[in-house]
Amino acid sequence: MTWVIDASIAVKWVIPEVLSERADLLRAGGDDLIAPDLLLVEVANALWKKTSRREISPAEADAAFGLLQHSGLDLRPTAPVLTPALQLARRLAHPVYDCVYLALAAQERATLVTADRRLLRLASNRRVPVPVIDLRTI
Repeated sequence: MTWVIDASIAVKWVIPEVLSERADLLRAGGDDLIAPDLLLVEVANALWKKTSRREISPAEADAAFGLLQHSGLDLRPTAPVLTPALQLARRLAHPVYDCVYLALAAQERATLVTADRRLLRLASNRRVPVPVIDLRTI
């Protein structure tokens, strides 16, 4: 099976959080894990937020980002899915950056897995073009 993972999953791989154990099980499951290269920007931003809130130190953020960069995650270019992501964003009235993950999953005929409550609500309340799975159910 192929899973598209979003930043909410990747952060849990490198910083201990609620559901980190489930995210680790997903990574260890032997399935194909892919993500748009946008994920690196989103994870870097999440680590910056954690640093500015003093949840982690700058050194911990740097180490966490290094772990992600060397995790072997199959990163796909964002540019080819931006047009369908923009179309989805307009149709769903939802930010483009989340729709990039949906568009990649549609392109790859994959399932998006996330811990992002807002994205999960969107998937349950509106028609999205791909299956979206809650990390809590993995």
